[in-house]
Amino acid sequence: MLAILLAAVGIAPLLSYGLNATSDLVIRDLGISESQFGLLATVCFGCAAIGNLAFGKFSDAQPDARLMLIIFGTAALAMGLAAVDAGYALLLAASGIAGFAQSFPNGVTNRILAQRVPSAWRIGWTGIKQSGVQVSQLVGSLAFPVLAAFIGWQGASLAGAVVSAGLALLALRVLKSAPLLAAPAPGKSSRSGTENSEPAAGAAASTRFIIYALSLFGFINGVGVQATNVYLALFAVRELDFSLVAGGLTAAVAGIVGVSARVGCGQMMSRGVAAPKLLLLLALLATCGGTSFLLAQQLHSPILLWVAVALHGASALGVSVVLMAALLRVVPASRLGSSSGLVSAGQFGGFTVGPLAMGLLVASPGGFTAGWICVIGVYLCCTLLGAFLVLRSARRR
Repeated sequence: MLAILLAAVGIAPLLSYGLNATSDLVIRDLGISESQFGLLATVCFGCAAIGNLAFGKFSDAQPDARLMLIIFGTAALAMGLAAVDAGYALLLAASGIAGFAQSFPNGVTNRILAQRVPSAWRIGWTGIKQSGVQVSQLVGSLAFPVLAAFIGWQGASLAGAVVSAGLALLALRVLKSAPLLAAPAPGKSSRSGTENSEPAAGAAASTRFIIYALSLFGFINGVGVQATNVYLALFAVRELDFSLVAGGLTAAVAGIVGVSARVGCGQMMSRGVAAPKLLLLLALLATCGGTSFLLAQQLHSPILLWVAVALHGASALGVSVVLMAALLRVVPASRLGSSSGLVSAGQFGGFTVGPLAMGLLVASPGGFTAGWICVIGVYLCCTLLGAFLVLRSARRR
């Protein structure tokens, strides 16, 4: 069950990460500009943001098995279309379909945790299943460049479509073997989280504030995350003279560190660490990572690039776990689809803005220098919001 939850979260972004890792090859093969390449991610995450807002209540009303089929089936369709050698327009359409595939995973996987997994495991499992995105980054960043050397980046995409179809069948079998837990006894809380839930008085207003605050933090952080992810391999190849495979390796390392960060954040949350404090810490580390990218370029230092990659993976990529675990603490299982959709829409909204803005900056006279300065500014905004949430939490206590 845990492996399928991880795969459901990670399968839809696989196309985007694979394209990012082979970005220099894709740009040359299609004869497009850097900003046009960034538009692929913008369309992908824009569709994901729209889908999370539009399909939240739809997800609440659909059975888990049907949503799993939608996730894996749509991801397979997107990668299958990307494998067709029909030019930039079809690849743009495939990216949009891959975005819609990201409209459902957080809601349905959170609901499965709330309804099929014992409460003692939920927060810890959240960290592991949310690391599916970084597992996808790791797999896409390593597999796509290697496969591209033999069968091209389009052949690598076709291989991803086959894997996605196989996972859809496996997901159905796993769900059949994991029945729903017994309903809570009368008088007990129906919340899916832990004993750290908000008290009844004023809980509704507080819950709404938490959901909107998490959505805003996800949006701001998302701008920096995908501005970095989409152009990381290209930055290594163009600015620091890395090979295509070595450039993909930078994104893979970020993914490896990101997996550890997400699992670690999940464990910290399961031990009772407050979400605002953890978000503030991650924002500070992300700011240091953005600064390291800028210094790596100015000093032409591969060592500083690897430091920046590690900080990026350990900080900005871990935020999603904290956001989802915070929801599990305060939102009833019956509303996890719509609430997760709103927070995810905030993240994907940021993911939409980040690549487009970074692409325009990279193509401008300021180049990557202007891009990294803006990334640092974005993470400073995250730091200020995190500090506000910590102070608000202290006042409430």
